[in-house]
Amino acid sequence: MTSFEQAFSDTERAAEAARESATNVASQAKALVKAAQGGNVAGVKRGQEKLEEALSVLRQDIANAGSIWPFTEEEETRLFSEGYAAELQGVAAEKGLHIYERDKDLISYPSILRFLPTECAVRVDRKKVSTVRPSYLVDLLLKNQGKSSSFSSGQFLHALYDVYTDVVKDPSSGLAQGGSGRVVPLARIYKLMTALPGVARGYGRSDFARDLYILESKGPRCAKNGAAVSFPASTGTKWRSSDLFSFVGPDGHTVQYYGIRFSEDGG
Repeated sequence: MTSFEQAFSDTERAAEAARESATNVASQAKALVKAAQGGNVAGVKRGQEKLEEALSVLRQDIANAGSIWPFTEEEETRLFSEGYAAELQGVAAEKGLHIYERDKDLISYPSILRFLPTECAVRVDRKKVSTVRPSYLVDLLLKNQGKSSSFSSGQFLHALYDVYTDVVKDPSSGLAQGGSGRVVPLARIYKLMTALPGVARGYGRSDFARDLYILESKGPRCAKNGAAVSFPASTGTKWRSSDLFSFVGPDGHTVQYYGIRFSEDGG
């Protein structure tokens, strides 16, 4: 089956041919106007013939442009669901961009992509993008790498600290006696931070993992009261995938997060 990239390329080429033909029609009409204004009988007759020829070509090019898209809606949805990710990764590799799949999302640091097959659209971070031609989308991702992020790791740290302290102070949590310095599973923190209806849909596990990665990479390291944050690994021998949050950094290295701890002594 034709790829999306090829289909868009063919459609672009057909549309460009129609545009050029339309320009030629306008040019021939302009020449006919000039011949009529000057009273050039031979020029008028010649202009009419050329205008009709140009119009005939335009009709054909319009027909080509209107019929060249190869997919039905059902085929678009199926191809977008089954083959688009691999095609996008292939085009990205050709342009030197690495895209990794984690938790059913595609990650190209710092961007996270989620597919919307029924809409033939992609959500890049929290923004819906309908321009899904693979080469165009890869250029967008490359551009995102050069942009400064609006993400505030300081605000994120304070949000984590607020939820963490609520958990360790809750008698029902089993951590209250330990208080500060105890390790709290990040799955618990994430669940509480996305408890409101619809929040988790707009802020997925990959988003949370990316924010943890940026916080750990760039800081800050301490909350306003001086409590130092750290992300201990799981000490158990068994864990579920839902206990871990994975992200892929710009170097392609996978980082996994399990727990969080705030130590008020700074250690």
